Amino acid sequence: MSQEPIMDVAHLGHLELLTPKPEESLRFFVDVLGMTESGRKADSVFLRAWDDYEHYSLQLTAAKTAALGHAAFRARSAQALERRVKAIENSGAGIGWVKDAYGHGPAYRFRDPDGHVIELYYETQWYQAPQALRPALKNQAQRYPARGVNVRRLDHFNCLAVDIQANREFFENYLGFRLTEQIVLDSGEEAGMWLTATNKSYDFAYTKEAHGVKGRFHHITYALDSREDVLRAADIFLEAGVPIETGPHKHAVQQTFFLYVFEPGGHRVEVANAGARLVLAPDWQPIRWSETERKKGQAWGLKTIETFHTHGTPPLPGQSPFENETVEQDDLSEKGIAS
Repeated sequence: MSQEPIMDVAHLGHLELLTPKPEESLRFFVDVLGMTESGRKADSVFLRAWDDYEHYSLQLTAAKTAALGHAAFRARSAQALERRVKAIENSGAGIGWVKDAYGHGPAYRFRDPDGHVIELYYETQWYQAPQALRPALKNQAQRYPARGVNVRRLDHFNCLAVDIQANREFFENYLGFRLTEQIVLDSGEEAGMWLTATNKSYDFAYTKEAHGVKGRFHHITYALDSREDVLRAADIFLEAGVPIETGPHKHAVQQTFFLYVFEPGGHRVEVANAGARLVLAPDWQPIRWSETERKKGQAWGLKTIETFHTHGTPPLPGQSPFENETVEQDDLSEKGIAS
């Protein structure tokens, strides 16, 4: 008899990005991506996409270097939060409770096997648009901003990890995430995983870290409604002088139509038409991509640029945020690991 699925995590809630250029990063997310500021606390500014139902989905925090502060998931209930906290505490990965979080209730923090800080919470503050931002339709969180790229909602994030299998098993066993797709090299080593807590095909991904350094971050992704929106975003980034790393292309893994850029603080940001695929089958069988299949690259488009497989935040010791990170041993670009 198969084990009853754990359905205690509802969805990805928000990310905290640390930035050494807080004012420049803020202008990027507000003026170019089209996000709305929803509050400030200490060294942090809280931002939202126009159809995020919660008060915010991005926390920008001033820091000495670019890095992921934490990633946060909302639990399905107070009881679900209690169950997951107990399981995580038993795993030995717990950090403890944050009682004074902005925009939501008490949150429990822990570290995954690679050292990334993850947060779980349930009580949350739903966004109430002020008069100037109230939409014409009551089933929409906020008026369409008509500014910049106009990102609609937080979609997913991608972390880099030294041991993909250890992280996959952690999120499956202690949080109940489902594996939808993965990359397995000829050696048997797992090099990429895409997991979901919802009917979306994935809420986050972890891919192989090229330099053996734990706790690094690959990108944050905001969703747009259509491929045409992604193409228009390329024009907007071009006019704004935003560095485009790669795209628009189509990923083979998960079939996301994507475009990657760098924000001023050094983080990679993706805009994508990412919501087309749903995983409705309760007994979904994970799709496994081989090393040979991934060497073919993206579904279509130009060859993936080398930095996509090697750049992450924080920068490697002694490097600037945008300095090229070469790989001397494992050539991940040949294996097509990141997606």
